[in-house]
Amino acid sequence: MGLPWVGGAIALVLLTPFLLTLWVNYTTHSRRFRTLGSVPSRPVAIIFGAGVWEDGTPSPMLADRVLAGVELYQQGNVQHLLMSGDNQTPDYNEVDPMIQLARASGVPEAVILSDRLGLSTYDTCRRARDHYGIREAILVSQRYHLPRAIYIAQRLELDVMGYGVADWGVYRYRSMLSYQLREVIALCKAIAQTWRNP
Repeated sequence: MGLPWVGGAIALVLLTPFLLTLWVNYTTHSRRFRTLGSVPSRPVAIIFGAGVWEDGTPSPMLADRVLAGVELYQQGNVQHLLMSGDNQTPDYNEVDPMIQLARASGVPEAVILSDRLGLSTYDTCRRARDHYGIREAILVSQRYHLPRAIYIAQRLELDVMGYGVADWGVYRYRSMLSYQLREVIALCKAIAQTWRNP
């Protein structure tokens, strides 16, 4: 009797992160959009930082996020873009390359906001609320990341929609598999974090 019970408990522990992922995907589905024309308008788009190359240029994933935000601005879905990324030390800067790409794509500097302490999805959403006074926004990221981002923002009482940049089939399969698996772990952390610090 003991061994089957232990086995069942272990299976439940292993399955829980994936069940939570399914639940968050389901509850955020109505707020995630894949086409520009279907995204409801909001005052600002929050663009999440990602990696930059050693020469300071945006990685493809980061560039795709920024250009999606540019699209939203050019189509009139938003009036401002908040570039949020890691720039807490002088030798690493995600934010300036984001701003430079947006400006090069025709976005006026006056409508671009910058958050240089967006060190995580949670930090970006919390700082958008507490430091920039944002209450309504479109979150811009790859599709695999949006459910967690929307979940966190909603736990922080932000009214958000998500514009999902294509990912599977665009980036390398092995990379996407790694990102998706890490997202399961990150989601469990986000759930714990937002229940402690809403």
